[in-house]
Amino acid sequence: MIRNLFNLMAARKTKGQGMVEYALLVALIAIVVIGALVLLGPAIAAKFNDIVTNLQ
Repeated sequence: MIRNLFNLMAARKTKGQGMVEYALLVALIAIVVIGALVLLGPAIAAKFNDIVTNLQ
C-alpha cells in the first residue's frame, strides 16, 4: 500500500516535470518568434508597402 502511494507520487512528479519542460519549450519558441518579428518586421512591412504601391 505504501509502495503504491510512493509510485503514485513519483508518477505525478514526473508528469509535472514534463509539463514544466513543455512550458519552457513553448516559452523559448515564443521568444524566438517575437525576436524574429522584431528584427524582420520593418523589412516585411516595407515589402508589403511596395506591393500595395505597385497594385495602385
